[in-house]
Amino acid sequence: MHKTPSSSTLGPEGLDIAQAFFKPIQGASPPPLISRNTKISVVGVGNVGMAIAQTILTQAIADEIAIVDVNADKLRGEMLDLQHAAAFLPRTKITASVDYSNTVGSDLVIVTAGARQIPGESRLNLLQRNLALFSKVIPPLAEKSPESILMIVSNPVDVLTYVAWKLSGFPSNRVIGSGTNLDSSRFRFLIADHLDLNAQDVQAYIVGEHGDSSVALWSSISVGGVPILSFLERQQIAYEKHTLEKIHKEVVDGAYEVIRLKGYTSWAIGYSVASLARAILRDQRSIHPVSVLAKGFYGIEGGEPFLSLPAQLGRSGVLGVTNVHLTDEEANKLRESAKTIMEVQAELGI
Repeated sequence: MHKTPSSSTLGPEGLDIAQAFFKPIQGASPPPLISRNTKISVVGVGNVGMAIAQTILTQAIADEIAIVDVNADKLRGEMLDLQHAAAFLPRTKITASVDYSNTVGSDLVIVTAGARQIPGESRLNLLQRNLALFSKVIPPLAEKSPESILMIVSNPVDVLTYVAWKLSGFPSNRVIGSGTNLDSSRFRFLIADHLDLNAQDVQAYIVGEHGDSSVALWSSISVGGVPILSFLERQQIAYEKHTLEKIHKEVVDGAYEVIRLKGYTSWAIGYSVASLARAILRDQRSIHPVSVLAKGFYGIEGGEPFLSLPAQLGRSGVLGVTNVHLTDEEANKLRESAKTIMEVQAELGI
């Protein structure tokens, strides 16, 4: 993939005008040899990958974005399309290549590439195809950027995050799945919609599998610091468990509804992953429900499941898992979710 010529050169001879256009002030020292620029690589330029790249670009999260895909023409087209918006965006270097060398020196590598399920195909067969794909993708990424943080977005995200951890050889804190961060956003939106307020004022988590066995932590939901269920009980306001389960079902079915209507999901996952990238690269130490190695938490033992738990994110990846109080019912459901994931992981044979 050819890179776009530097903006400091003009004409077919590549006349360098930077030296003539900008003159250094007296007594200036040469630029430092150590670069503190941040670099994010996005692997896969489908709808999800490009929504992530575009959101990261518009929010000025990184100094450089490298995109990688096997489709050279689409890759170059996407790169040029983003570069042509330079006058409207923060200054960010954008590169594209079919070669993984483009990702060298990445602080964060986001993987969105993955095989799509063929009608009638079993989940295990799909997983085996994704395992074969990840076997080609993850090792070179880890080799090119051995100090990077890997973030997996490809589905099924929990199992593929486990696969990426095994294939990369990275410590567990530097391999993260996007998990239920978006599910939790949908959850907060639905609760806020019921209460007619801003979703940012709702604290609520979906944990466990990014899928059918996910767990809604109703007991810890709060609005403006007020625990919702405790408030309803104190005010003697009746609510039915069926109503709560219906909201959770809307969360689980949300992605399917979007896919049915427009064919794919993109914008929400773009914002979700950008929020995780910002938390990591800017060392914000904020809490997000993401897929992490869950062994040893909430009674999850026997195996190495990756599933979503509220985790503190910073410059070294996962800094720790939040000790959220769970009811016995919630803890049991979380352990069942972990069991579901471990059964699938065991079938992969890695």
